[in-house]
Amino acid sequence: MSALPAIAAPGWIEGGLSNERVTAAISDPILRGLPSRAWFLAVLATLPFVLLTLGAIGSVITFGIGLSGINTTIVWGFSIANYVWWIGIGNAGTLISSMLLLTRQRWRASINRFAEAMTLFAAAIAGLFPIIHLGRPLYAYWLAPYPNTMILWPQWRSALVWDFWAILSYILFSVLFWYLGLLPDLATMRDRARSRFGQVVYGAFALGWRGSARHWAAHEQLQITMAALAVPLVCSVHSIVGLDFAASLMPGWQESIFPPYFVVGAMFSGFAMVVLLGIAIRWGLRLQAVITLRHFDAIAKIILMASIVMTFSYATEWFMAWYGGEHADRTVVAALFRSEDAPFYAVLLACNCAIPQALWFRSVRRSLPALACIAVAIEVGMWLERILIIVSTLGHDYAVSLWRSYHVSLYDMCILIGPLGLFAFLFLLLSRVLPLVSMYELRSLAHEEAGA
Repeated sequence: MSALPAIAAPGWIEGGLSNERVTAAISDPILRGLPSRAWFLAVLATLPFVLLTLGAIGSVITFGIGLSGINTTIVWGFSIANYVWWIGIGNAGTLISSMLLLTRQRWRASINRFAEAMTLFAAAIAGLFPIIHLGRPLYAYWLAPYPNTMILWPQWRSALVWDFWAILSYILFSVLFWYLGLLPDLATMRDRARSRFGQVVYGAFALGWRGSARHWAAHEQLQITMAALAVPLVCSVHSIVGLDFAASLMPGWQESIFPPYFVVGAMFSGFAMVVLLGIAIRWGLRLQAVITLRHFDAIAKIILMASIVMTFSYATEWFMAWYGGEHADRTVVAALFRSEDAPFYAVLLACNCAIPQALWFRSVRRSLPALACIAVAIEVGMWLERILIIVSTLGHDYAVSLWRSYHVSLYDMCILIGPLGLFAFLFLLLSRVLPLVSMYELRSLAHEEAGA
C-alpha cells in the first residue's frame, strides 16, 4: 500500500505532494493492493452485527411490533428514537459538504467524500425504522400516492407520510450529489485499472468523462447549484422530523424551537460521526498527510459551537415550561430531573453540554484519542436525547391515569446495536470499491498550496 508521508508544513496538506503521489496513495490500495489483514478482521467483527440486524428485522416482521417495549401509552419507542438519531447523522454529511463548498472552505477536500457516503448509509438505515414501526411493513407502500382502484390515498396529516417523502427526496438528492462528485475520480480509476473488468465497470459509471475544459466547467456549475439546493433541503428534512413532535398536542412537544433545534442536533451528531470516521480512515488508509490534525481542529470548533447551541436549547425548554405555566409541561420537565429517567438525563447533559466544553483547548482539539472519546460521548448523548424526548413525554401525558414506564426489551437492544455494525460493514465494503477521499479535489488543493 502506498502511504503518504506526514511532513509538517503549513496548509491543509502536509509534505508537498505531487498529483501522481496523491492519486497513487488513494487509488492503488483499491486497484493494486490486496485487502489487509486488519480489513478482513474488521469485516469479520462486523458480520455478527449485520446478522443481528437482519434477525431483528425478520423477527419483528414475523411476530409483530409487540416485541418492542411499547405499550398503550408510549406508542413510540426505540424504533422512532433510532430513526431520528440516524437521520440526524445522515443529514450532516450532505450539509457539511454543501456548506463547505458554498463557503469555499479548502479543507472540505479531505472529508467531503466519506461524509457524503455517511449520509447515504445513515439515511438508508434510518428509512428502515419507520417501516418497521408500522407494525405491518407489507403495507408500507400505502404511504405513496399510487394509482389504485380502491382510491386509497395517504393521510397527509400523518407524520409517517411527512417522513416518507422527506427521506425519499433526501436520499435521491444525496445519491445524485455524491455521484456527481465521484465522476472525475471514476474516470481516474478507469484509466488506472489493470483488469478489463475494472476498466469497463469504472468506465461505465464515469459516463464518458474526459476531463476536458467543457466537462470541468459544467461539473463545477452543476455541483455549486446542487450544493445551493442541498442546504435548504437538509434543513427542511430535519425540520420535518422536528415537526413530527412539535405538530402534536403532547405536553413538552408544542415548541416552535423544535425544527431549528433538531437541525443543529443533526449537525452536532453528524460532525461527531465525521470525527470518528475521519480517525478510522486516516489510520486505515494511511492518509495522515491529507487528513491532518488541522482538519480535526476545524471540525472540533464547529462541534463546540453546536454544543453551546444545544445547551441553550435545553435551557429554553426549561424556561418555556416554567414561563408558560402549563402544569403538564412542567410535569414533563420535572420528570426528567426527578423520575427514573433522571440518571439518563444527567448523562445526556454531561455528554452534550459539559464534555464538549473541553474543545475550548487547542491541545484537546488536536488530540485524536480525546476527540474520539468526546465524539462517542456526543453520539451517546444525542441518542439519549432522542429516546428521552419520546419516552418521558409519552409516559407523562395530561391524564395521570395514562402515565406509564417504558421497559426495554431484547429486541430493542438488538435493533439499537445491530445497525451500528451494519453501518461499519457498509463502509468497509465501500473502501474496497471506491475512493473514500476525493482525488481531484486534493490534487487541486495540493497545486494551490504548492504555488502559494
